[in-house]
Amino acid sequence: MNIIVFQMNIIAGEPARNREKVKAWFHRNVNHGVDIVMLPEMWTTAYALERLKDLAEPADGPSVTFLKELATDYDVHIIGGSIAVKEDDNIYNRAIVIDRKGRIVYEYDKIHLVPMLDEPKYLSGGRHKVQAFELDGIKMGIIICYDLRFPEIIRDLALQGIQVLFIPAEWPEARAAHWETLSTARAIENQMYVVSCNRIGSYNGTTFAGRSMFIEPFGGVLSKGTADKEEVLQNTLDLESVKRVREEVPIFKSRVPDLYK
Repeated sequence: MNIIVFQMNIIAGEPARNREKVKAWFHRNVNHGVDIVMLPEMWTTAYALERLKDLAEPADGPSVTFLKELATDYDVHIIGGSIAVKEDDNIYNRAIVIDRKGRIVYEYDKIHLVPMLDEPKYLSGGRHKVQAFELDGIKMGIIICYDLRFPEIIRDLALQGIQVLFIPAEWPEARAAHWETLSTARAIENQMYVVSCNRIGSYNGTTFAGRSMFIEPFGGVLSKGTADKEEVLQNTLDLESVKRVREEVPIFKSRVPDLYK
């Protein structure tokens, strides 16, 4: 399975300009050998949280329509990072997965909101448990940024059988060491691929860490982005390695959940 990640700088508060940027990037980089394309968290608006009442889109808004068109035009599945979605009086940080036919396969509203970046002042937390989804018959899961600090939900996805975990993010440079360590730990402890897409650049006094990564199920880093450059990361995942690692170190068979609180 061939996956490509766009580690991008986001133009804050400018969804139309960011869509054009992504469109141009697709034209330059996405070919018929690619199975999945991944974008970062809040790629349409960045953390222009104080403006989200005006910037957030309906669930079927222009950015979702745009992603559906890209999926069918390029015959790829899209892990559409996340965007700000308005429903009733709430705004959610929503991840969207679209298959190559332009169909929404899965949506996930970020459960854990970042107090350090004032998300709880402007966003509502997700109300539904994480669920596995499938692309090309492979079980996968998605969380968003700060969710990485909560291993319970990732283990939940692992127990649902996922082999690949996607993490779109706007993770700050100030905690970059945590980003790398926790991402690797989640791959090792759940024996799965972790594919992350973190933005670069700065907004409102916060510099973001980049360092998007492909991590294999034994914890090896297949590739890692720079801290400060827009770039493309691309890897082909060997899904059989998930099975091999889980047989070599059978942690799921060794679990004793009756003795866990």
